Amino acid sequence: MFGSFASSRLALSLRRLRSRFGISAPRVAIRTHLPWYWRALAVVLLSGASLALAGWIYDAGQRFAGFYQGASEKEIASMRERIAQLETDLDGARKVANASESRLRIESTSQERLSLQIKTLEEENTRLKSDLATFESLAGGEGGDSGLAITRLQVLPLGGGQYQYRLLLAQTLNKKDKEFNGMIQFMATVQRGKETAMMQFPAGNDSAASQYQVKFRYFRRLEGILMVAAEEKILRVEARLIQDGAVKATQSVAL
Repeated sequence: MFGSFASSRLALSLRRLRSRFGISAPRVAIRTHLPWYWRALAVVLLSGASLALAGWIYDAGQRFAGFYQGASEKEIASMRERIAQLETDLDGARKVANASESRLRIESTSQERLSLQIKTLEEENTRLKSDLATFESLAGGEGGDSGLAITRLQVLPLGGGQYQYRLLLAQTLNKKDKEFNGMIQFMATVQRGKETAMMQFPAGNDSAASQYQVKFRYFRRLEGILMVAAEEKILRVEARLIQDGAVKATQSVAL
């Protein structure tokens, strides 16, 4: 009994061994093991080759279609250089223009100053000629018994009730050794609405009366301001040269 059991077990073991190495044995796949970095390198190389191929295909397509990116980039770069050069030239032209404008402005200012000087000299020449005529007339005895005269009286309206006066006081040659010491007085005819009135400058109680005091030996120019109300208007002014309460010379002007 024991022998039959052993023989049957042996037969079973032989069948199992035959099934493993025989025709009916299971299939076994043998694969070579690669490290991960080799696999990553292969992926990178494959990706690079794909991108290069794609770029070549894209470039070839552009050439085939008549559009080459490299040539366009060169043209764009050339245009940028041209624009930069033009901007540099423009800046230079602007600097030259500004310098020329400044020079013209300086020349224009100089010309205006020269014109103003010429005008001032012409006015001074006219005034000197007038003064000379005045002195010649005074030398001829036209200054009267007092030997004093008021000439070239001007009254100019400035607005706001202000009037500027200018005049020349002179003394004849036979009186030049004696200094005049007195005051200038103005009598103005003023229009107030439909009526007219007389105003005296300075007035009797004017605190600025000292400004009308004058002293001179040969001649003296006077300038000042006459003030009236803004709604009033001066029609006529008479200037009086007074000494010791007596009127020595007069001159009047109508506006």
